[in-house]
Amino acid sequence: MDYLEGLMLGRLWSDTDYENRKHFWLFIIYGLLCNCIILYTYILGKKLLWCGDFGMPMFAAFIVLFVASPFICFRYYRMPLWGKLIILAEKIFKSYLVLSFTVSLMLPKLTVNVGDLQTFIIDYLNKTLETYTTKYAASSGSFATVTGVLAGGLHVVLVFLINLVIVMVIPGLIYIAFRICQFVWDWLINTLILKRFFPSKH
Repeated sequence: MDYLEGLMLGRLWSDTDYENRKHFWLFIIYGLLCNCIILYTYILGKKLLWCGDFGMPMFAAFIVLFVASPFICFRYYRMPLWGKLIILAEKIFKSYLVLSFTVSLMLPKLTVNVGDLQTFIIDYLNKTLETYTTKYAASSGSFATVTGVLAGGLHVVLVFLINLVIVMVIPGLIYIAFRICQFVWDWLINTLILKRFFPSKH
């Protein structure tokens, strides 16, 4: 429960030491979750729990929950268990909205139809290897093919790894940016309003 409170509420409202620990694997797991949802949608052609359908209703819900966050959280520890569970559910739903927004941003980048994916990959490999073979033909002589294949293969592996890192990191960066914005907003409201008119936070 403490871990979930720390994760969902953040350091401003949580009494746990969640923020004082490193959460690298949580960052990676979040990226994996986001990419699994993207692949599910890409391959099967249907949304998972409407994730990725980030239209005006989801946007409006996110804005309302974002703005209301400090007023929802500031008396969290004075609430009964059912009240705490409702707040945590709201936080989980808001995280789902951020996830849906991230999927809606990344999914359109997959412009190749799933049915044409194999052909696209084979064509890309052939063109890359041909480019490097031609490049080394003048300087490597009879070894042009071997050198071109090795260089082209290294190029393909590097491109794959770079893209893998990018698609893993982007979801986490978006979520971190959201948490920073939420913290700044919560801190401002807490400092300017809540502490003045409601002195006790918990």
